Amino acid sequence: MYRSHDRRIALVDVAWPGTGLRREAMLIVAGSLLVALLAQIRIPLQPVPITGQTFGVLLVGALLGSRLGAASMLTYLSLGAVGLPVFAGGGSSVAHFLSPTGGYLVGFIGAAFLVGWLSERGWDRRIGTTALAMFFGTLLIYIPGVAWLSLFVGFDQALGVGILPFILSDMLKIGMAALVMPWCWLLIGSDRPFSAPL
Repeated sequence: MYRSHDRRIALVDVAWPGTGLRREAMLIVAGSLLVALLAQIRIPLQPVPITGQTFGVLLVGALLGSRLGAASMLTYLSLGAVGLPVFAGGGSSVAHFLSPTGGYLVGFIGAAFLVGWLSERGWDRRIGTTALAMFFGTLLIYIPGVAWLSLFVGFDQALGVGILPFILSDMLKIGMAALVMPWCWLLIGSDRPFSAPL
């Protein structure tokens, strides 16, 4: 059984213990498909829509850990680049990386890695620290997203259209993840899901 003092372990390592390339490949593909599914939840705004993608990215990072979470995002982006309809609204193709949303897509990799890294160190076992990890992950999506978007609309406009419309929805996603992750630890048998040290 998992104990809250254990370190550098992701939830999937407890829920599905084991090693091997087949297991890792299945987890990476499953993570990328989860993000692809959540990406289809979409509220169309211009030039960047609100989607369930970011919630999926944060969740996959927390569930799989840094290495597998980042690999899932690389797989997800690769699936979209080769033409599979995995991006928001069933979109695909390399052109998405050159569009105003391209920076956000690239930010998924760093966000999943960071959230996974923090989760492996116990941040996903309490509501407050889970929310903080998800907040930092969201920042790693915003930074390259706004930087790239500013090339299309200018930096001042990029802040207005690339962050402000999404603050409320991103806070909601962070709150949902902050509730989901500690309870997942509880369900798999963690003895103290909300009190793991940092």
